[in-house]
Amino acid sequence: MAVKISSVVKGSAADRCGIRGGDILLSLNGNEIVDVLDYRFYQLERVITVKYISDGENKTAQAQKPEYEELGLEFDTYLMDKEHSCRNKCIFCFIDQLPKGMRETLYFKDDDSRLSFLFGNYITLTNLTDHEIDRIIKMHISPVNISVHTTNPELRCKMMNNRFAGESLKIMERFAKADLVINCQLVICPGINDGDELLRSLTDLEQLGVNSVAIVPVGLTDHREGLYPLTPFTPETASEVLDIVDNFGNMCVEKHGRRIVFAADELYIKAERTIPDSEFYEDYPCLENGVGLIALLREELFFALEDVEADATLSREKTIACGVSIAPFLRELCDKISEKFPGVRVNVVPIVNNFLGHMINVSGLIVGCDLIEQLKNKNLGTEVLITTSMLRSGEEVFLDDVTVSQVATALSVSVTAVENSGEEFLRSILR
Repeated sequence: MAVKISSVVKGSAADRCGIRGGDILLSLNGNEIVDVLDYRFYQLERVITVKYISDGENKTAQAQKPEYEELGLEFDTYLMDKEHSCRNKCIFCFIDQLPKGMRETLYFKDDDSRLSFLFGNYITLTNLTDHEIDRIIKMHISPVNISVHTTNPELRCKMMNNRFAGESLKIMERFAKADLVINCQLVICPGINDGDELLRSLTDLEQLGVNSVAIVPVGLTDHREGLYPLTPFTPETASEVLDIVDNFGNMCVEKHGRRIVFAADELYIKAERTIPDSEFYEDYPCLENGVGLIALLREELFFALEDVEADATLSREKTIACGVSIAPFLRELCDKISEKFPGVRVNVVPIVNNFLGHMINVSGLIVGCDLIEQLKNKNLGTEVLITTSMLRSGEEVFLDDVTVSQVATALSVSVTAVENSGEEFLRSILR
């Protein structure tokens, strides 16, 4: 498969070889280049034989550069081809629960192994070709992040509405034998893959030697018309899952010296249990799944508070807009700040998610229209602070396409997105 080169970095090894934008890349050191993984892997050598087509003529160039330095080729898209879409129709799929009429890109379901390795996305293994499996093993690309949900093949087929979903679990065994680091995610649906099924999955994954397992509660919006009937978590069912996860984790600590399996913060909140301290989460292997976020934020804030001098003259009034579930924890942190800075007042306002439904209570899914509706006519102080997780990556746009500037204009106050860091959290309040 040939890939068109869009441009060449000036002064790079490729530029010195005479390769130009519009040329067609064929291979590096005899290895066919299909996409970004091939290119990034095979461009690392110091001496590279580049085969390409220029003006319809096959050419060969010898590029020399320091090891690991970029060759200097650029392409029209980051992946060098189209993203691989998901072939499943999972009974818990969040994208299927989005309201109609939103921007088209929000309805795209990616299941792309390249995005997993480059950005940490989770894949289901159901659309990997033999070529891709062999390439992952050959390149020893890890960690591999896998959405498992259950290790029961028949149940996995049912949950993912894909008759090959159970068979694809065997790919994990190949990755494990190749000593790849495997991180797993299980979205738990009450009455389906919890209880004995959950224990079976944890046992299978521990025996496989995976690096981590994140247990995440299913998220249910108000837009499930025609979808598989799912039951939301109650304090009782959340507690039952936590008992299994915590007991299994304790066993792993005794057997392996580390916990391996962790439950998302949301499960502790649903079960009305105390969030564990930071030591419980070891090196925070599952943060991207909402596991240990509160403990880490708390730890970082306390450390940051110790490093700043108290100032009784400092006067500030600001508002934090957040999800319903995390609001009590943020109030506790703001109280700690006020103890050291008595003149600093922070209003923590939980935003009810009217857009997706009241069962969705995390900060990252709050939309602009709900912020405007629930914060208008309130005393917000000089600034409203929100988390960057509410926004599209790299942009200042909420899930409903409302922009940060539109919210600021509607509320007549500055609105600032803050990274999920205790140090940045404190700095944003005190500045």
